[in-house]
Amino acid sequence: MDTMRDRFIATTTQLLDEDPRLALVLAEISRDGFGPAARAHPDRVVNVGIREQLLVGAGAGMALTGMRPIVHTFASFLVERPFEQVKLDFGHQGVGGVLVSAGASYDWPAGGFTHMSPGDVALLDTLDGWTVHVPGHPDEAEELLRRAAAGDGRVYVRLSVQSNARARPVGPGSGFTVVREGAGGVVIAVGPMLDNVLAATDGLDATVLYATTVRPFDAAGLRRAVGDHGVADAVIVEPYLAGTSTAAANDALADLPHRVLGLGVGRAELRKYGEMDEHLAAHGLDARGLRERIGGFLGR
Repeated sequence: MDTMRDRFIATTTQLLDEDPRLALVLAEISRDGFGPAARAHPDRVVNVGIREQLLVGAGAGMALTGMRPIVHTFASFLVERPFEQVKLDFGHQGVGGVLVSAGASYDWPAGGFTHMSPGDVALLDTLDGWTVHVPGHPDEAEELLRRAAAGDGRVYVRLSVQSNARARPVGPGSGFTVVREGAGGVVIAVGPMLDNVLAATDGLDATVLYATTVRPFDAAGLRRAVGDHGVADAVIVEPYLAGTSTAAANDALADLPHRVLGLGVGRAELRKYGEMDEHLAAHGLDARGLRERIGGFLGR
């Protein structure tokens, strides 16, 4: 199976051929993969070098002219380093674009903490008007990317090496999908967390919801899943900073007595490189760690 990043390169290359409104802005990352696109569309594929503030600013400038920019690099260099440009050049100027990241929270541990971005979604969540997609499979990444490229709003697509074994349908809206039904609580699995969540909740009487779009947060979908039990227990398992979506879940359940547990990447920096699976286990995001914490929270 190809990776989400491979699929992004192939899909964007095709979209550039099909839609003259689209432009691609790079900062060295994935440059080689986009070689054919750059030769075919030298006026719409721009590599600014290792200058991430310029990367975002150039994309926003293209948007001001009516183009639809796709802006790409590692998450830490796309959201964290040029955050002021994301806030002002896109948000304050009121223009749209598609930010597509790679690297996620710890896709390349040997790159060190400079190449890790567990806080990207939480940071972007301080801004208004962003749609945030977190696909869990290359097929989902392609569908969400095509949808984002065809629109006009501000969209962040968070790609990762971690992937679920199979794709799930990505509906026309941004709602959560019911994967498993139960009566003993609700567990929301975000993007590539789904397979581990399903393994962790096997045998538990819990509803599992799948989310590939986390902003806007599907408050109505969570509320429907909780049902009319009078009280609610909800767990959110996210592949980035733990607790990023707990406030949104609390707001969704404000009319009910409820508890919310946010699971994700911890704040403590892990200073040994290791491998991605070791990072997952260290943060309690493997199936075993999730089983202990979800089961303990739901009283199972």
